[in-house]
Order: sequence, then structure tokens, then C-alpha cells
Amino acid sequence: MTKLSNNLTLLFSCIAHSYAHLFILLYATVVLVLEREWGMSYADLAWLSVPSFVMFGLAALPAGWLADRWSSPGMMATMLFGLGGASVFTGLADNPTEILIGLTAIGIFAAIYHPVGIPWLVKNATNPGRALGLNGVFGSIGTAMAALVAGSLADFLSWRAAFIVPGAISLLSAAVFVYAMKRGLIVEAESDRRPQPQSTAGDIRRAFIVLAMTVICTGMIYQSMALGLPKIFDERLGDWIRSGSGDISAFGIGIFVTISYIAAAIAQVIGGELAERYSLKWVYMLSQFVQVPTLVIAWSLHSPVLIIVSAFMVSFNVIGQPAENMLLARYTPLAMRGRVFGAKFVLTLGVSSIGISLVPIFHEATGNLDSLFIFAMIFAGLAGLAAMMLPSDQKMVAEPAE
Repeated sequence: MTKLSNNLTLLFSCIAHSYAHLFILLYATVVLVLEREWGMSYADLAWLSVPSFVMFGLAALPAGWLADRWSSPGMMATMLFGLGGASVFTGLADNPTEILIGLTAIGIFAAIYHPVGIPWLVKNATNPGRALGLNGVFGSIGTAMAALVAGSLADFLSWRAAFIVPGAISLLSAAVFVYAMKRGLIVEAESDRRPQPQSTAGDIRRAFIVLAMTVICTGMIYQSMALGLPKIFDERLGDWIRSGSGDISAFGIGIFVTISYIAAAIAQVIGGELAERYSLKWVYMLSQFVQVPTLVIAWSLHSPVLIIVSAFMVSFNVIGQPAENMLLARYTPLAMRGRVFGAKFVLTLGVSSIGISLVPIFHEATGNLDSLFIFAMIFAGLAGLAAMMLPSDQKMVAEPAE
């Protein structure tokens, strides 16, 4: 395993992570444009994205199984080609049914990343916490750029360009990745570069049960806020971002969302360093509890201060992710890691896509998304309480990095 192969693994894992989150969220901003152009309600249009988020989770399990049985790099290439093709198809859609099909395909191919890319990265990393923190930065950048990319392309070109341009870039990335594989520049590792500490069977079962509960809660918050935040800014800060024609600017909303998720990118670096230096259990547990007061403050705001508080809100939701992924890798045999990570993302992105469904439900029932904050507060508190039950890791020592 060469240093170049390790570095390219990190690079493409990070790029693919950003694509997974960017493509799945392009529609969250485009829907605001379609609401005007197609004369349909926000709730009706928002429902079209629900199957995409469901498949973003459910397709993770078969993707992880294929990576274990076949090839992680091969699955990564499949993801990049598939995302590009599905996004271009969505940009060429002429009716809601075609939008639904295109978005669902995006969800299926984006689902490949988490159960494949993260175990692939952990296996090749000398310092997995630091690598996961950097990788998380790219995931957050993808989330941050989704609203800005979609909003700017929709405003200055068309809503179709918001899907076609990113799709073409993904296809180009896929070609470069396959070229690197064919040249032998990327080689799949046979074992972890830094072996995981040994755990008892009881601790493994306990950790899996607890993590199953926490990832559902954190996934509920992340997914519902990722879809709902553009509309929340639309409702609460609309007077600040009106264009010359009097319409709310999709580009302006995109900037506000981008600010929130760029902050989350920085938080993941901090989370990675905390996971390398301190107890994974305590880092993970505190990252859940600290969300609650931040959500309370965000719920009360109807001014531009909401942008700053939203940055903290999103940051605290993701700062524990490096610790979460290290905990899962610690308690999982290497040969089963793809399937276990796939199961995790079925829970965090599939089952928790119920949170996505609640966005149009809350909006149709109340006319706004204020209830979304209360929903998130409850689940953040539940995740913190569950994390308290994780096995203690104070006495577990991993082999030092080479």
C-alpha cells in the first residue's frame, strides 16, 4: 500500500462524500423555483423528494454488502457515474413524475457513499479520527454548496442547469477515478493500517443497540433540517432577500444555508481532533446534549441572527460524527464493516427519512416549519440519553499510528 494510494483514497473519498450530500439536496432549493414556475404548492413538490431520501438510506445496506463481496473502489466508481447520469436525467425532466424518478435515482446512487467510502477511508487511515474529520468537512461542504449551487444556477441560468451542470462534473470525476484505478494508482488495502482495540462480546452488543438509537435520532434532525432550512429562511427572513421583482431570491437563501453548513465543516475538523484525543463516548454524548439549547434559541428567532445560530445548530448536529464512525469501526470486524455501516445508514438515512416526511406534513398542517425545531429538540435529548449507555472506552488503547 503506497502513500500515493492512501492519499488518493482520502482525496476521492472526500470528493465523493461532498457529492453525496450536494446532489441529494439540490432539490431543496430548486423546489422554491418550481413552486413559482409550475404553479404547484410547496407541500406537493416537497413530497417528490421523499423517495430519494428514503433510498439514500435503504440502498446503503445492499451497497455495503456489494463492497464487502466485490470491491470498494468499484462501488465508488459506480456511485460517481450513477449520480452524474441521474442528475442529468432530472435536469431534463418535464413533469413531476420524471422529477420523482430522477430524484429517486439520485438517492440510490448517493446511498453508495456512506457504507463504502467511510469504511474504505478508515481502513486506509493511520489517524482515522483526523481523516474522518477532514472527510466530514467535505460532506458538510457538499451540503453547504447544494443550496448555493442550485440557487445560483437556477437564478442565473435555469432550474434545469442546477442538475445538469453538477451531473456533468460527477461524470468527469468518475472518468478520472477509473483512470487512476486502471493505472494502479489506487490499491485496496487488505487490513486496517491502525488495528482497532479489542472489545468484549457484551460491549459489542451494547454499543450496537445504543448506536442504533442515536443514529436514528441524529439522522432525523440532520435530514429534516437539511430539507427544511431553505424554507425556514424563506419564511423568517424573506424580507431581507427579495429581488428587484419582489420575489424571494433563491440565490440569497442559498447563501444563508451555505453559511450554516460551512460552519459545520469546521465543526467536523474539531470533532475529528476531539475523537483522536478524548473518550469517544464522552465526545459523542456531549455533542448530542449541546444541540438542545441551540435549537431552543433558533426556534425563537425571526431575525438575521437566526443565520448565526443556525450555523451552531448544524455544527453541533455533526460534530460528533467522527466519534460515531470510530465507535462503529471499533466494534465491527473488518470483513463485515461494509454491511454494518450499510445497516447504520439504513437507520440514519432510511428510517430517519421519516423526518423528511414531516417537513411537508408540518408545513401543510401549520403553514410554517416552527414545529420542526421542537421535533429536533426532543430527538437531540433522546440521543444524548441513549449515548450515556455506551460502554466505557477509557481503558481501551489502540495501537499507535506508524
